[in-house]
Amino acid sequence: MPLLLEDFAYNLPLELIAQKPARPRDHSRLLVLDKKTGAISHQHFYNLPEYLKAGDVLVLNNSKVFPARLLGKKKETGGAVEIFLHHKLSGDIWECLVGGRVREGMIVIFKEQLEAAILKNNQDGTWQIKFNFSGPKLWEKINKIGIVPLPPYIKRAKKQSGDKNNYQTVFADARQAGSVAAPTAGLHFTKALLKKIKARGVKIVYVTLHVGLGTFAPVKAEKIIEHKMHREFASISSATAKEIVKAKKTGQRVIAVGTTSCRTLESVKDWQGQKQSFWTDIFIYPGYKFKTVDSLITNFHLPKSTLLMLVSALAGPRSIDRAYRTAIGQKYRFFSYGDAMFIC
Repeated sequence: MPLLLEDFAYNLPLELIAQKPARPRDHSRLLVLDKKTGAISHQHFYNLPEYLKAGDVLVLNNSKVFPARLLGKKKETGGAVEIFLHHKLSGDIWECLVGGRVREGMIVIFKEQLEAAILKNNQDGTWQIKFNFSGPKLWEKINKIGIVPLPPYIKRAKKQSGDKNNYQTVFADARQAGSVAAPTAGLHFTKALLKKIKARGVKIVYVTLHVGLGTFAPVKAEKIIEHKMHREFASISSATAKEIVKAKKTGQRVIAVGTTSCRTLESVKDWQGQKQSFWTDIFIYPGYKFKTVDSLITNFHLPKSTLLMLVSALAGPRSIDRAYRTAIGQKYRFFSYGDAMFIC
């Protein structure tokens, strides 16, 4: 029987959708799920080091969220236009979503003397635009006037200025700016907690996956095998690749922090200990056999989402269903600013 979208539905009380992060970050709750036995225990994220051991390889996504929402006006009429940047195609040309009626050739003006020409309708819901700046100057303007694109389920009358820091991991690399959404499992870490983990002899390494439109794309196909993932750009340094190769040879655990790190690692077909950069549209759902990832630190995901399908593939649909029902009963906080789960 094919897996159906309805197989990944569940009812979540709206009050359990987290509207702000835990403070401090590592004081979020942590549900620990043993994927072999199905045993569940309840901890706080600062207890994570107790579940790690020397030789484990902890893999973090160091992509940095940039303020991808730009609010502008049509140069001709003054009508409002919202540009949601997706990814850069060249120095001054980007693929994006556009809110508002536009046509090819139209000019959109923003603050800070920034303008964009509408180049092309890609016929897939995205557009190509060309800015009047490129390089560092363009990034400077985007960072100055852009808005962090929080998920739509974070409902506030006004977005808070603190979101620019709250919706960013403490290990995000400024050289790796490119995500339109945070790799949210990483939001629970503090610098102090990372030091404690490292002191236990755990290897901490980084990959980069720029979170794109696929994060926001709902699954519409009744048979999930028919769903098509958006491509996202990923890269792995030679240092990280060598640690992964070593771990797999010696039987040490590879622990992915977040579904983005997991998808990056599982996209590698042949580990040679070398630097790799690639586009991935890997879709992981129950029945998938994991090649690299042994354990996963993750948040609680939306019903019928590809992320829920991924964690179900790793721990088994029944175990995930029971874990989610337990989390709801224990009033865990869900989604981006919510609590965490360690599937070990």
